[in-house]
Amino acid sequence: MHKNVILVAETGSDITPEQAAQYGIYLAPMHVQLGTVTKDDGTFPAEEVCEYYDKTGDVPRTSGCTPEDFNVVFDQIHARWPQHKILYLAYSAVTTCSYHSAELAAEEWDYVVAVDTKQVSVGQAAVVLQLAKLLQHNPDMTVEQAAEEARKIMARTRMAFIPQNLDYLRAGGRVSNAAAMVGNLLGLHPCIEVENGYLLAKKKYRGAMKKVIPALIRDHMEKYALSTDHLYFIWAPGFGDELRQAAEQTAKELGVQQVTWMKTGCVITCHGGVGAFGIVGMEQ
Repeated sequence: MHKNVILVAETGSDITPEQAAQYGIYLAPMHVQLGTVTKDDGTFPAEEVCEYYDKTGDVPRTSGCTPEDFNVVFDQIHARWPQHKILYLAYSAVTTCSYHSAELAAEEWDYVVAVDTKQVSVGQAAVVLQLAKLLQHNPDMTVEQAAEEARKIMARTRMAFIPQNLDYLRAGGRVSNAAAMVGNLLGLHPCIEVENGYLLAKKKYRGAMKKVIPALIRDHMEKYALSTDHLYFIWAPGFGDELRQAAEQTAKELGVQQVTWMKTGCVITCHGGVGAFGIVGMEQ
């Protein structure tokens, strides 16, 4: 645990319980609605999202953290470490209510600082984990200094992902039935990039995922001149070993020194669907 600063993020960051424990990160729950039942993200496997879609044809709805969710987390931290500051590194504020909820929860407290990472899922995780490592090596850093370092890391973080097919985007109302049908027939995979917090459809890839994934990795690394020191690869339920091997072989050919695989949680699985793949890296 850092001597001055404790980090908070949402479960939608897809930071694992093991990573959270290793770096002393607290996670506030986002929420997933499966029909009439609402569950806390992180309390059930993402495979249940896929099973629900298979049974109903509907994609579960997602929602951000409530002020009460943050009250619970902030109170727990402050009760245990009253002298510490809390740095909340938020899931993109333009995609969810979480950031505003945290502001409401902390409006009368001077020990909480909030920064919008303008990232989602593992893009957010990359920012939080990178800062957590920095804090471990700089235990005297103040919360203001940590917030400034987080903004520097955010500016270099680049995330993109591709769905295996367009079924979840269709079911969620993001593409029409006709567009999804044609796209699936043609084997189209839109590349979704995170820019300034927004999820934007960019280049369309065509063909089998085994061919598309290496192309995405190469394109994303070249486009943003990503560091070869470390990449995060994102996988969703249904992502096969053959595809994993293709991704790792491409990373090896590009001279990547370290790859960390991170599984999509329930929130981003509702958007990317079964078998999705993503990449997160830092600009050099």
